[in-house]
Amino acid sequence: MKLLHAAVLVLAVSSAVAAEPIDRVLAVVAGQLIMLSDVNAVRELGIVNASVDSRDPTGEVLARLIDRELMLAEVDRYAPPEPDPKDVDRDVAVIRDRFPTPKAFNDALERSGFDLRHVREIVRQNLRLRAYLDQRFAVADSDQPRRQKLVDDWLAGLRRRTSVVNLYSRP
Repeated sequence: MKLLHAAVLVLAVSSAVAAEPIDRVLAVVAGQLIMLSDVNAVRELGIVNASVDSRDPTGEVLARLIDRELMLAEVDRYAPPEPDPKDVDRDVAVIRDRFPTPKAFNDALERSGFDLRHVREIVRQNLRLRAYLDQRFAVADSDQPRRQKLVDDWLAGLRRRTSVVNLYSRP
């Protein structure tokens, strides 16, 4: 009888553990998956932030990652020049400096499942994207609202012609 109780207990515990999701797909953008772990990682590393008063930080960061994927797909079609490695180093240092100690940064990397090479790749892509936007939407510094409107209109066009499946539902 004790053996039967033990077996039932083991099955109940393993079923509960198996039902707990570790990660999940939040969106698919032009064939690229955006996982919950990606959203959590870029938030924890400070690469993409939700606004301070956001009621749904996960949804807000996901929306930014969806936009980023749409724009990167377009950027890849035009192949802007590769960023200077010194610029990549500088931006990675900015991310690293957000943490009080190197250990805190390394712990965040470990929790996120990212490594330094992955962070460098994100930074490299961000720099390429920034260079593309600066070239395509060059306006005077005083006319940034106009630039933002141009970028928003371009992004809306990308959304219309690119497959985006957003599976996220606000908790």
